[in-house]
Amino acid sequence: MILFQVIVLMMAFAVHESAHAYVALRLGDPTAYMLGRVTLNPIKHMDPFGSVLVPLVALVSSHGAYLFGWAKPCPVTTRNFKHIKRDDILVSLAGPASNLAMATGALILLMVLKHAVAGGLAVVASAMAIANHFSGIETDKLPALFPLALLLYYTVSLNLLLFVFNLIPIPPLDGSHVLRQFLPYKVEQVYNQIGMYGMVLIFFFGGSLIFGTFYYPLLSVYIRALMTL
Repeated sequence: MILFQVIVLMMAFAVHESAHAYVALRLGDPTAYMLGRVTLNPIKHMDPFGSVLVPLVALVSSHGAYLFGWAKPCPVTTRNFKHIKRDDILVSLAGPASNLAMATGALILLMVLKHAVAGGLAVVASAMAIANHFSGIETDKLPALFPLALLLYYTVSLNLLLFVFNLIPIPPLDGSHVLRQFLPYKVEQVYNQIGMYGMVLIFFFGGSLIFGTFYYPLLSVYIRALMTL
């Protein structure tokens, strides 16, 4: 289960940062492209702290039930854009949008698996139950397609988490790049300085707000769609 989460998280990082880099390139900024960031190779996007240390701490502290982290930020030179405000917003939203697209694509594949394969419903239900650490689940006679279903379910849950997390309007998250476009210059300068403190506050005090208000309701929509459609 930990291995599957690591695989999904690394691919989510790669797609997220590649989306930033690709959209920036299409809008006139080749900075990330020239640094080799338009690639699905996770190594190109790994950050020693956010991609290695933080996930390890999350695994240890949650006994393998929870994996989280972030990739190396995608470099953007906004002066290369023709419409700086609009293009910076588009580049910033490209990353979270890619995570939402991955989650939705995985959901569709789970639906196909559920309906097109004999015993598909049992496979999907088992994957969801084990991923969410439900007790009393039989694990010694799991269907052959269970690993695929588990991988797809983690793709849904982890990408939705990254989608929600990155839209938080606190520097240096993607949501802050959108919000700062609407702030007066002096306010923006102060706003950019609160990044590190804001991240600390999120990790220590904002978890329940993020999960309870945004992540779990969004995940429940996807689970309900999977179970009813």
